[in-house]
Amino acid sequence: PPLREKYGEQFDLFMIEVKSAADVDLLLRVAESYGIPKEGTGVPFLIIGEKVLIGSDQVRYYLPDLVEMELERGGIDFPANPLLADLLPASASAEPLELTPQPQVNSAPSEGESSRESVKNNGFTLAAAAMVFMIAALLYSVAGFAVGKAYFHASWMDAAVPLLSVIGLGVALYLTYVETQSVEAFCGPVGDCNAVQSSSYAMIWGILPVGLLGAIGYAAILAAWFAARKNWGWVSKYAPLAVFGMALFGVVYSVYLTYLELFVILAVCVWCVSSAVVITLQMAFSLEPALKAFSSSEEDSQ
Repeated sequence: PPLREKYGEQFDLFMIEVKSAADVDLLLRVAESYGIPKEGTGVPFLIIGEKVLIGSDQVRYYLPDLVEMELERGGIDFPANPLLADLLPASASAEPLELTPQPQVNSAPSEGESSRESVKNNGFTLAAAAMVFMIAALLYSVAGFAVGKAYFHASWMDAAVPLLSVIGLGVALYLTYVETQSVEAFCGPVGDCNAVQSSSYAMIWGILPVGLLGAIGYAAILAAWFAARKNWGWVSKYAPLAVFGMALFGVVYSVYLTYLELFVILAVCVWCVSSAVVITLQMAFSLEPALKAFSSSEEDSQ
């Protein structure tokens, strides 16, 4: 309704109602024609030009900008998709139209379709592997802190923490930009970042972008790492514990977010997976300094 009010006759939304099994079948074939697998198809399913928006979150975040962009280009017609040719009249009304059953076409998947399905599977495999890595590192770190011993630590790990913070900060700021500016993310060949970033889970309480929370966290870890190398009294003394504690929280939250991608959103964001791996490495690398700081604080208390 706000778009209709803003643009008037410039905006024509033609609605097709999905009711029967034949309607669903046609919807899935239309989705497949745009490279969208069955698992990623849902309603509302909105087509504007060659772009597809799925779900109310994507429509809300992306449609206004797409309408503005297409109007600046001189306007755009209804999709030129042969599967919809019989359903789209020259002048469409706003009344829902039941889908006309279409003949089922059975054909072997093309090379492109197989490639898209492979990409999807690779994305889920990558996210699942990252989740296993996070849980294993989490158990290792918690167990190591409990017994007061890091079973492996090298000097280069300390120097890697700020570098990882810079990398993570860059990823988080990019995701913040995507989440707040309603732009499409560059996903590369793995996963579907835009489906993840346009979901309701990309915002905490509908206000704070998850990417912004990550950026704040990485900046705080970088600041704490820097403070640990200064002579600022108790601040420097306990800074390694702060680094480990923040990284530990980040890993727990990343496990939760990755679970959502795999089992709720059903889409994988490679940027999110990258950030999850970065924060997990920071947690593992900061365990030894945190143990030394904790041991030192215990000695002082005695």
